[in-house]
Amino acid sequence: MNRKSAAAVGTAAMAVLAAMGMWRWDAGTPAVSETNPQHREQVSLRFTYWGSVEEKKAIESALARFSQEYPWITVDPIQLPNSDYNTKMLAMSASNEEPDIAYMTTELGEAFARQDKFLNFYDFLDRDPELRKEDFLDYLWYRSSPDYAWGISTAGECFGLFYRKDLLEEAGVQPPPAQAADAWTWDEFVSAAKKLTLDRNGRNADDPQFDKDHIVRYGIMFETWSDPLNNFIFGNGGDWVSPDRTRFTLNSPEAAEAVQKLADLANVYHVAPSPFESKSLPAMNIALQAGLAAMIVDGQWTNLDLGKAKVNYDIGVLPKLKRSVTVGLSGATVLFRSSKHPEEAWLLYKWLADPNKAINLYTDGLWMPVYKKWYTDPDLVAQWVNPNPHAHPPGFKDAMMKQLLENGIPSVGYDLHNQKEIFPEVTAGLIPVWQGEESAQEALNRIADKVGGLYSQ
Repeated sequence: MNRKSAAAVGTAAMAVLAAMGMWRWDAGTPAVSETNPQHREQVSLRFTYWGSVEEKKAIESALARFSQEYPWITVDPIQLPNSDYNTKMLAMSASNEEPDIAYMTTELGEAFARQDKFLNFYDFLDRDPELRKEDFLDYLWYRSSPDYAWGISTAGECFGLFYRKDLLEEAGVQPPPAQAADAWTWDEFVSAAKKLTLDRNGRNADDPQFDKDHIVRYGIMFETWSDPLNNFIFGNGGDWVSPDRTRFTLNSPEAAEAVQKLADLANVYHVAPSPFESKSLPAMNIALQAGLAAMIVDGQWTNLDLGKAKVNYDIGVLPKLKRSVTVGLSGATVLFRSSKHPEEAWLLYKWLADPNKAINLYTDGLWMPVYKKWYTDPDLVAQWVNPNPHAHPPGFKDAMMKQLLENGIPSVGYDLHNQKEIFPEVTAGLIPVWQGEESAQEALNRIADKVGGLYSQ
């Protein structure tokens, strides 16, 4: 980290103030003794975020403890619905009502960053006596240039294969391995999904009399937004853009093959719901809990809801095509340039990112840490993984923690240009594939013709 030159005494004083929670972004602001917090200027921060009911509880609990440690700072948490978060944020920005600190989708964040709406996280790190850029996992930064990070991943996140242990045992299916070296091949995965899919007469998808029109339990469920697909696109050697990052390449044979294999789960093997069938099903974690699905491809954040519900589940690594990978991802956390209290917003970010401060966000299964040492130091790992076996089942350490560190590939959201325009085109263009009306190669060729120019702009 590049630190501002200062006399040793000044550096030491800054470190003391930081430890007491009194470090200020404006170096000339006089510090006020924490023993007299009533003399500090009262500050109110607005914080927008998304998430489930359980996530809302976890966040509000962490924020309450933050305000206890920093009594001159109050936080107004604003939870916005996942489905229209971007719409709400656009409206808030247009009305000059931007929050101080916020979750941000990668596509809207990239658009806002082009409008210079965010403060540079690297500037805060250069001034902070406690943290260095090197303390973080390497892939976390959302950058508009090498020295400008407009956002940072809210947490460490990745994907795994969640499964109901009891349902696999009843079907005589061995659990998916937690180690990458032992990952299921695609054929092994399809075979397991067939045995786990049941029609209303109790026949599985291997039975010649299986009724594909009246399925009561699917062997597998997955979502069709970019990153769940990327686990398999990347694992098959595909990518959205060329290695030199100049061309849109989602229509490569490797990417098309991966997408086609996923579509075939619904349209050929009938072990996953089609988009039409998915409309009548609950969210995937609830479907797993209710036994409507035996396995789901989901992100580690679903440990929170499954753990709270005490579902009898575990986690394996995803089935591999050419190699076993997981996508490293997370929505961004951003600090708005319009904030009147950027140093307090930075304090709040540091609080939420520090498992020592907001430990329930990690022990309850919502997040994985952003700091490297919380993956590599056994004592620190034990602090956030071991206390809650409901949220961190036996496969978690290998299938998620180890897999992210050793076989994680950063999400396309970290550096794809013009995401706000490209993502909707890809999503809409793949609908005929999921419906079995068009091959993946045909659809991706058409998508590439349409959005290739958008990427290069």
